[in-house]
Amino acid sequence: MALLAVCGVFAWTTRDAMANLPFMRQKASASAAGSGGKALVDLGPWQTAQALAALAVTAEETEYAREAEHLADHEVDQAFASALREANLKAAHRSLTGDALALSEKVKQLEQTVAQDQGQVDKLTPPASSASVQAKGGDQAAANSGDLEIAKAQLQLDSDELSDAEHDLERASGDNRDEIQSELSAHEAAMQKYDSQNSSSGELAVISVRRRGTLASRLSGWFSQQSRYQLIQQAIQQAQSDVKSLTAEHNTLETQANAHAAAGTNAADNPSTLASLKARSAERQLLGIYDDRIQTERQLATVYSKWAAQLQLQHRIVEHLIFQSFALILFILICMVAGDSLVRHLMALNMHNQRQKHTLRSILELSIQVVGWLLILLVVFGLPQQMPTILGLATAGITIVLQDFILAFFGWFVLMGKNGIRVGDRVEINGVCGEVAEIGLMNTTLLETGKLLTDGLPTGRRIVFMNSFAIRGQYFNFSTTGQWMWDEIKASLPASANPRDIVERVRKLAIEETGEGAALAAREWQKAAYSHDLSRIDTEPVVSLLTTASGFDVQVRYVTSATKRFEVRIALQRRVLDLLQEQK
Repeated sequence: MALLAVCGVFAWTTRDAMANLPFMRQKASASAAGSGGKALVDLGPWQTAQALAALAVTAEETEYAREAEHLADHEVDQAFASALREANLKAAHRSLTGDALALSEKVKQLEQTVAQDQGQVDKLTPPASSASVQAKGGDQAAANSGDLEIAKAQLQLDSDELSDAEHDLERASGDNRDEIQSELSAHEAAMQKYDSQNSSSGELAVISVRRRGTLASRLSGWFSQQSRYQLIQQAIQQAQSDVKSLTAEHNTLETQANAHAAAGTNAADNPSTLASLKARSAERQLLGIYDDRIQTERQLATVYSKWAAQLQLQHRIVEHLIFQSFALILFILICMVAGDSLVRHLMALNMHNQRQKHTLRSILELSIQVVGWLLILLVVFGLPQQMPTILGLATAGITIVLQDFILAFFGWFVLMGKNGIRVGDRVEINGVCGEVAEIGLMNTTLLETGKLLTDGLPTGRRIVFMNSFAIRGQYFNFSTTGQWMWDEIKASLPASANPRDIVERVRKLAIEETGEGAALAAREWQKAAYSHDLSRIDTEPVVSLLTTASGFDVQVRYVTSATKRFEVRIALQRRVLDLLQEQK
């Protein structure tokens, strides 16, 4: 419980981890880096479209996702063009000082050196028409070839030095055109790879949603749609935010361009040079790019809004199907209640055998509940589709853990069989004797009595046994229709009596007193044996003469009904005592 509480606290404190898309955090970090002086091209629109496209499920969503991808790709391309033009404008208006100025002079010198090296290489390179003549020249051709190789090596060395100097100048002057160009190449390569891999298309919304046939899948789809809708709302907010930021940048650039145009117009005595005209033209072209980017971001926001509207429609479809599932579950529950009421009404009718009535009612109620809950599970989870191995392992684990309950459950069917027990029977279970008060699905309840062969009187205690005793144990049922049982009495003979004569007369008394019941018990026991080929069941009284230290005792064993046991015992004892008194 403590660990569960700790996990709940941390889950609550980290609940905002899924609140935003990953690319929004990347954009925030890029903006923070840009505020430090490093200008980078914003790939946020493309990252947004790419991330949302992976979440598209239906054909309608896929169409909106592809449209958003095309617009986002165009916006990123325009962002690169804008970044390059801005870098060119900054380079044109930048005044170099200090190390940057020295590096600029060095670059100019190296450019001249590379140009001279290239001229030397071109001079030493023979034309293609004279290749055969040089091949026949011998030593002179070999010397020219050596000079050419030296000139090429010098050209390569000076070119590498020029490239290094240009990179140094870019870092010193803040020129990042090469970095932007490198990012553009990487983005184009990633776009080609993405286009070659992404060719999937989904089904129509109605078909896709209706494939969710279970309540669990519909609820999962509902939450998934809710999550996608929230992410798309974030994308809409991002596009609208980009529109505002681009509009602000556009207005700032337009103010600068108007100021430059006014300065060129006012300076009538100093006409604008060709470089200044090109710079002003580049500014106007850059303003056009910003207009295009603003329009593209607005279109992106519109596409995302349509996507969100489509998700809301799908949301209503899933909600409709969820309510259908709940209605079906409620209908099944109503049928279960109605079936239970019908069983109770039918069982309330007069039936001759109350035990059969109770058993039939229990079986019907259990069947209705089992079938009803199985149907509800099918509505919620559908048909099982797990691997057979997993099902086998799960079944084995459940069997081991719940073996007592499983045995008790199947023991109930054994007890309900023809050789089982019924309410009111006198039984002995695990050495405990009593009268059956209740037979449940998992346990059996007894009203305890003493040993049936001794007193058989109730003790007032209720004892409950798991029904597993019917399978892995044993039980004794002393009850038939009349609940017949063997009972016995003993009496001491006087010393002067004739034992043989007394035994015979006692046997006749026992037959007279218990003969009718013994004959009925014989018929019922023979019927309970389910076979007439068994040996004849003898229920006649048995009188035995026992030798004791003081003489002889007479033991009488006879069959009697459990309900009339004490009455028969008292009556028989009285007659035997009267007989013994006569012998005295």
